[in-house]
Amino acid sequence: MGSKNKLKRFLENETFSNLFQPTRDELLNDNFSLKGNWNKQYFKNNRPIVLELGCGKGEYTLGLSKRYPEKNFIGIDIKGARIWRGAKTALQEQRNNIAFVRMQIELIEKVFAPDEVAEVWITFPDPQIKYKRTKHRLTNPDFLKRYQNILKEDGVIHLKTDSEFLHGYTIGLLQGLGHDILYAHHNIYVNTYAPEEVVNIQTFYEKQFLKQGKAITYLKFRLT
Repeated sequence: MGSKNKLKRFLENETFSNLFQPTRDELLNDNFSLKGNWNKQYFKNNRPIVLELGCGKGEYTLGLSKRYPEKNFIGIDIKGARIWRGAKTALQEQRNNIAFVRMQIELIEKVFAPDEVAEVWITFPDPQIKYKRTKHRLTNPDFLKRYQNILKEDGVIHLKTDSEFLHGYTIGLLQGLGHDILYAHHNIYVNTYAPEEVVNIQTFYEKQFLKQGKAITYLKFRLT
């Protein structure tokens, strides 16, 4: 994408009523007004809130919102040119149960209060295989603790990835920490019992992985 197109999208992002772009200082100083108030001030209802972390163009957020209109969805990503697509589509389709936040996931506790989130989806994150990159792995112990701090007591996390490494790493970590694994499969498209929303919603990258013959893994778990 050319720099002119990116600039155009960044400018358009500023006009989207469903896209929030808090500054890092604003978050670090706990000045984000929607924290603890998403249902009351933005969605104007008490429906469960579901997050998609690293949402990219928002394909999963959009897909889930169609399937579950009784829930609220928030896509989170740091890439402004990508999140533009999801926010724009949601506005064009008049989806009132969707919002997007452009931010770093490590600051998730600055945007959501304890017990404010019902579910978290992590879709095709960078597995960060190299040891020195483990601090950026979205299912490492530090990130799991952050999620636990914002999830309701019975909240669940979904991990969908083409990385057998990340799938295995996360299962081992959850078992070691004593968390509840609710569902796990290393190749959902050869398993007819995979949840419908897992096999029937596919991102652009997932379709590319499938063309390459890669297995898609899925894990659903609860932090105890």
